[in-house]
Amino acid sequence: MISLIIIAVFVLLPISEVASQIQIVAPDTVKVDYSNSAIKNPKTATLLSAMLPGAGQVYNGKPWKVPIIYAGFAANIYFIDFNNRRYELFKEALAIFDEDPKDPEQPFPSLNRDGLVRNVNYWKRNRDLNYFLFIGIYALNIIDANVDAHLSAFDVSDDLTFRFEPSYESMSAGGGNVMGLSLKINFY
Repeated sequence: MISLIIIAVFVLLPISEVASQIQIVAPDTVKVDYSNSAIKNPKTATLLSAMLPGAGQVYNGKPWKVPIIYAGFAANIYFIDFNNRRYELFKEALAIFDEDPKDPEQPFPSLNRDGLVRNVNYWKRNRDLNYFLFIGIYALNIIDANVDAHLSAFDVSDDLTFRFEPSYESMSAGGGNVMGLSLKINFY
């Protein structure tokens, strides 16, 4: 009988210990936000830059690019206006020349008709090229916003390094020394 009590104590004692440790805990969890705020949506950046030049760059966290974009637009508008004024001036001079080549009101008396036609074509071509440049600056703004958003999650830390270093090697077969340039790539 005593042996039965001892066996019961050794069997039931660990079970009671485990039962006393079991606790029911109410769910206390925190939702983890797996979205990374550093990763930007390229579609949003592209649409913002298309609607308002520079808005995609601000969305991507690169507001320092906005003055560069608007300086490009301003310079281009200045040159469009400058070339257009010169084009209109020579076009008017050509019209005056065609009415009366001996007119004393001729703005460019030293130019003949061929010179006036060349100048009209030159300034018109420059003005039209600046229109295309304006479209190019606008497109570059959109492309920059899109590419920058795509590369927003790209690791550019010091762990990825490319370095050019001078190298010096001695040649065992020829007995000479060689100076060179080596590319060191580190992937940490």
